Amino acid sequence: MKQNSDKIGGAGESRRSFIKKSSIAAAAVAAATNILKTPVYGQTQAPSTGRVIGANDRIVVGYIGVGGQGMAHVKTQKTDASANNIAQVAVCDVSKYRQNHAKQTIGGDVAMYDDYRKLLENKDIDAVTIATVDHWHTKTAIAAMESGKHVYCEKPMTRYLGEAFDFHDAVKRTGKIFQLGSQGCSAAGWHKAAEMIQAGKIGQMIWAQGFYCRNTPDGEWNYPIQQWCTAADTNWDAWQGPVKKKTPFNADAYFRWRKYYPYCAGLLGDLVPHRLNPLMLATGNPEFPKRVVSIGTKSVHSDRLKKDGTPERDVPEHVEILAEFPSGCLLSIVCSTVAAKSPGFVIYGHKASLDIGSSGESIQVTVEQPFAEGGKFEDTALENQTIKGLTPTENIGAHEKNWFDCIRANNPKTNANIDLATRAQTVISLAEMSQRLNMACMFDEKTRKVTTENGKAVKPITYGTLELS
Repeated sequence: MKQNSDKIGGAGESRRSFIKKSSIAAAAVAAATNILKTPVYGQTQAPSTGRVIGANDRIVVGYIGVGGQGMAHVKTQKTDASANNIAQVAVCDVSKYRQNHAKQTIGGDVAMYDDYRKLLENKDIDAVTIATVDHWHTKTAIAAMESGKHVYCEKPMTRYLGEAFDFHDAVKRTGKIFQLGSQGCSAAGWHKAAEMIQAGKIGQMIWAQGFYCRNTPDGEWNYPIQQWCTAADTNWDAWQGPVKKKTPFNADAYFRWRKYYPYCAGLLGDLVPHRLNPLMLATGNPEFPKRVVSIGTKSVHSDRLKKDGTPERDVPEHVEILAEFPSGCLLSIVCSTVAAKSPGFVIYGHKASLDIGSSGESIQVTVEQPFAEGGKFEDTALENQTIKGLTPTENIGAHEKNWFDCIRANNPKTNANIDLATRAQTVISLAEMSQRLNMACMFDEKTRKVTTENGKAVKPITYGTLELS
């Protein structure tokens, strides 16, 4: 059944006018589930500008990927639909069960798709929330922007480095408003730290540290496998998409994909972005890395305790990253799924350090002794203090609101904008290369080239580069 994007029923009223005037949260969009046509990876089209959205206009939203994280967005945006003045009109997923679940959760006449391109053909949709598996982020996001849609895409930004630059360039080319789903970036503490650092309050930045550590005895990401997940329900070929190492339908991989390299970088793709993006934001001037080294270990073998036959993970259980930036600042990130104790978040400057609360709710300022009051080199007005009452968040709703507000203001500087996202993804992708290729990765931001420390060029890993890809 072909959708009519111009009329509603027989009334002759334009759909856009209806959506603007309607007081309900869901627009009337009628469509049957489309027969999937497996997309060709790398296919592009000429950019479409989309409509200009005024301050009082309702933003019409579609969802690509409505699994666990996708449904978190569906539910939060439904709760905040009135406050954000949005309409939820369409969902897309390779699983029929998940399509129906999302439709029922939203309520009303919601269109369902199993081909994201069909959803993007709906000219009434202004913006999309993307929460697919990592290897579909870039393809769907670029297609969305080129069809005139603004994009909120879950972290990590991409699966591989080359895709990050394709993504970046598409945002710049189309002028669409992009937000990376790293919701910690909307916490006030990180922005306050950036303000203080840019004002010279801590002197030259020396290094920064961040952590995301937890302890999951029977293996991180070993989510329950649901009975509805069958080859009949889920288009497995479409789900695998650009992945080189294709397999027959595998429910374990479908639910526990973060364990396996063909689909995810593991901790580097899942937990590291939660800490890396806010910490880079807090510097006030996020840079591309100059050199990245990363080590990962897998000594506990926690999957063996699961007792349901799940394969052992490809990815490490514990990772550490050390990144050097052109300014001279070093950044250290540690993530673990087998040891939970964490020391905290600190940015160390030549004159003072900033201990930032894990949710960005506070900042403790400690002046270095030589620059403290009465010290030999006293030349700073900064004092030892604790700044409390900052708005904390790991709140998805606050991060989504920032995106919607920026769409209405045509402001590309979202809290997790494309410039921050691309620089952080470069750290992540180089860290994966460092681990898997056993090398230190040097990076030139002007040429976007990766080399070894002795200058030998290395092609960034991508689909098909390694056996598990």
